[in-house]
Amino acid sequence: MSLQLLFGFHAVSVRLKVAPKSIRELHVDATRRDQRMKQFLAKAEEAGLRIIESDDDRLQKMSGTHRHQGVVARVEIIQQLHSLDDLLDALSEPPMLLVLDGVTDPHNLGACLRVADGAGAHAVIAPKDHAVGINATVAKVASGAAETVPYFMVTNLARTLGELKERDIWVMGLSDDAPHTLYQAGDLKRSLALVLGAEGAGMRQLTRKHCDELVSIPMMGGVESLNVSVASGVCLYEARRQRLL
Repeated sequence: MSLQLLFGFHAVSVRLKVAPKSIRELHVDATRRDQRMKQFLAKAEEAGLRIIESDDDRLQKMSGTHRHQGVVARVEIIQQLHSLDDLLDALSEPPMLLVLDGVTDPHNLGACLRVADGAGAHAVIAPKDHAVGINATVAKVASGAAETVPYFMVTNLARTLGELKERDIWVMGLSDDAPHTLYQAGDLKRSLALVLGAEGAGMRQLTRKHCDELVSIPMMGGVESLNVSVASGVCLYEARRQRLL
C-alpha cells in the first residue's frame, strides 16, 4: 500500500480527524510537551495510534524541513472517491471551482487549497503536465485543506474547460489586460469556474481562449500583480460574498 508523509499540526490533525485509521506511524518530538502537543497527543492516543518518540534530527530527515513542528506521520494515500463529473452531478448548488493553470510551486498550491477550503469552493482543477501534485509541503501549507478540498489533475485542461461550459458553467479567467475588473463582472452566483495562471506567465493562450470572460483585479499601488493564492482568495471570496447576499 502506498504511503505518504504529512507533517505539522494542522495537516496531521485534519487527517487524524477525517481518517485516523489511515495513519500508520506517528512520530513526535520527544522533547516537546507544551499544551498544544499534549492536546494533540491526547487525541492521537484516543484514536489508538502508534506514537513513536523521535528526536529533531530524525523528524527533519523524514519531513525534509525544520518546519515540522515536532509532528510527522506516515499515512496511507486516500484515493479520491469521485471523478469531477461525479462531484458536479452530486452538487445541490451552483458549483464554484478554482482552476489553476501552470502553478508548479507547492507553497502556492497549498495556499490556494487553503483559500479554496475557506471560501467553500467545491474543487480545484489543474493540468497533469503543468502543475504540482499533492505532496508533504503542499499538505503542510494547506493546513489540512489538502484533505478536504477535492483536487483533480486532468489530462487536457482545455478539453475539461469545454466540458464545464457544456454544463453551463461560466468560465472566467483572470488576466491583467482584461477589459473590465472582477467587480464589474456581474453575477458570480452562477455556476462558475475561476481560472488563474501562474505568476509571471499567467494562463497559457489555449486556456485563455477557452474562457467565456476575462477580468482583472484592480491594482491601486506600485506592484503589478498579486501572488496566485492571494488572487485566488480575492476572486473566490467575491463569489462567496455574492452568494451570501
